[in-house]
Amino acid sequence: MPEWLYEAGIGENRAALVADGQIVEAAIELDGLRVGHIARARLIERAIVRLDSGEEAQLTGAPGGAAQGSSDAQRRWKGCGGVAEGGMLTVAITREAIPEPGRVKPPRAVATDAAPMPGPDLLARITATGLPVRHATAHGADTLEAAGWTELLEEAAHGDIPFTGGALRMTPTPAMTLFDVDGSAPLEPLAVRAAAAVALAIRRHGIGGSIGIDFPTLGGKAARMAVATALDAHLPPPFERTAVNGFGFLQIVRPRPRASLPEQLRADPVAAAARATLRRLEREPGPTHRHRLPPAVLAYLLARPHWLAELARRTGRHPDLESA
Repeated sequence: MPEWLYEAGIGENRAALVADGQIVEAAIELDGLRVGHIARARLIERAIVRLDSGEEAQLTGAPGGAAQGSSDAQRRWKGCGGVAEGGMLTVAITREAIPEPGRVKPPRAVATDAAPMPGPDLLARITATGLPVRHATAHGADTLEAAGWTELLEEAAHGDIPFTGGALRMTPTPAMTLFDVDGSAPLEPLAVRAAAAVALAIRRHGIGGSIGIDFPTLGGKAARMAVATALDAHLPPPFERTAVNGFGFLQIVRPRPRASLPEQLRADPVAAAARATLRRLEREPGPTHRHRLPPAVLAYLLARPHWLAELARRTGRHPDLESA
C-alpha cells in the first residue's frame, strides 16, 4: 500500500509518497505563507496587502475599471470589500510565493470573512490524504534515500529524465514548464511512452500551472490521440489539456498552489545544497569530523547560526566546518 514518508528537517520539511519502493509524489516545505493561511492585513496599495506578520501578498480581482479622475474610486474596489488604501481587512492565501529567475512572485490572497488561522503545513496536508504517514528519523534507516530521494532532487535540479527508449528534458520557465522528448524511431510508441513519463514526472515534482510538451511530429490523428490517451491515463486530475497539434505540441494547465520542486531547487541552488548538507550531517554517526564544504554553502550555513545550533542539538555535537 502506498505510504507517505515524512521528515522534519532543518530549514525544510520533506515528504514523499512511496509505492512499490518508488517515489510517486514529493514535496519540500520551506518557511513562508501557506495556502489556507488567514490573517489580518493592511491594504498598502492597489491589490497589495501587508499582513500583520510583515509579509506582503497580491490580492486577486484587482480593479480594472475604476473611473478616471475619481481618486476615491481608484482607492476602493470590491476585491477588498471597499476598504481604502491604509485600511484593514482579512485575507486568505490562495497561492504561495513562486520563485522565478531574478525575482519572486508574491503570494496571492483573497479577501475573506473567515476567522484568522494558520494554513495547513506539509504534515497536515499529507495526513489529510488518508494514506499512512511514516515519520522518518535521522537515527533510523534512510527510507527516503532508499526510495530514490537523491535521484529525485537531481531530476529537479538538472531536468534529465530517462525512460524506456528515450529521455525527457524538463525546463521550468516563467511562462510554463517545458518537456522536450528525445528518442529513436519508431516515433508513435516513443511518444506514447514519453506521455506516460511526462505525466509521472509532473506528479512526482508537483508541477502546476501551464505545462508544454514537445512530442515528435506524428503523422496521423490516431497516433496523436494515442499519445493524449496515455497522458490522461497517468496524470491524476484536475487538469485541462489541448490535443496534440500537427507539430507535436500539447499544453496542460493544472492548479498551481505552490512552487514545484524544480522551481524551488533552481531558484537558489546554494540554499538547496546547504539544506541537503544539513540532512547529511544530521545522519552522520559517530564523533565530530571536519567537513570541507564549497565556500558558498559554508557561507550560507554560517549566516544561519540557528540552523547549526539545531544541528548540534539534534546530534549532540557541534559541526566542524571549513571551506573546501
